[in-house]
Amino acid sequence: MSLPVLALLSLIIGLIGLVWSANLFVSGSASVAKHVGMTPMMIGLTVVAFGTSAPEMIVSADAALNGIPAMGVGNAIGSNIANIALVLGVTALIAKIPINAGLMRLEVPLLLAVTALAAICLWDYQLTYAEGWVLLGATIPVSIILIRHARNNTSAANDSDVEIPDLSGLKSALWLIIGLVALLGFADLLVWSAKSIAEYMGVSPMVIGLTVVALGTSLPELAASITSALKGHHEIAIGNIVGSNILNLLAVMALPGIIVATDLEPSVISRDLLTMTLLTLALVALMWLKTRNQSFTNPNNDSTLDKTPSLGRFIGFLFISAYIGYYVVIILTNG
Repeated sequence: MSLPVLALLSLIIGLIGLVWSANLFVSGSASVAKHVGMTPMMIGLTVVAFGTSAPEMIVSADAALNGIPAMGVGNAIGSNIANIALVLGVTALIAKIPINAGLMRLEVPLLLAVTALAAICLWDYQLTYAEGWVLLGATIPVSIILIRHARNNTSAANDSDVEIPDLSGLKSALWLIIGLVALLGFADLLVWSAKSIAEYMGVSPMVIGLTVVALGTSLPELAASITSALKGHHEIAIGNIVGSNILNLLAVMALPGIIVATDLEPSVISRDLLTMTLLTLALVALMWLKTRNQSFTNPNNDSTLDKTPSLGRFIGFLFISAYIGYYVVIILTNG
């Protein structure tokens, strides 16, 4: 079997294994947290929230440890692009996504601030050790702010309730350990195969991180959003994406810089960071316009009027078109 074929098979196995092991890890972690007395709401806000970002974090760290930290940075940026343009786009095609106006008060401003911080860190085409720690350090206060806000918000608290497997304490711990070990193994396989494919195709690891790896680590969010939309529980889609993107820019992007100083290509700023920022601003602008229009069309909050702001199929089509266009640009510029 030739190396390219082996690398491609390894990539597919790595992606599938990453999704499976992440699900096992999150289920085990949530069940362990339940056994130690955490409420379902807090499990959803902490254990599950960070657990679903575990694939991106482990892949980015593994890439840095294997001497290709740029792939880890690309994974963080590419995941944010995929979350907005692909995950939200596909979900909006399936069903209208209601916009929670409350997000505009805290979560959205935090996302904009974190996006600006990430841009400042990468502006000189480097992610240094100090910048990595700044990003990771910001994760703690931002997470505390978001958790406290959610606990004080009734609707957010209800949205955060999760289904926790009914497992014994021993089985919960076993699922957690197996999931974590499998995550590490499949992440290493994914990074090796992505690096091999990049070398064979003559493109940079950054490009593979932005595309294949980012898409693979975003598959759990895509699957969860599609499943929720089909079941009619699509009202928390935007909140989940905003939270995931904040964690990607703080926790995921930080790890490569902390492990090893990361040099980046100029296209990271002119193409990738710019695309991520424009998509973020587009989402925020749409949310603001939709909620603003609601206040004008229903100033007295008349409950008999169905004027809930939402993102529909046309917006979903535009987001997906932007995602396809981004890939076309990458192919034409060849990294």
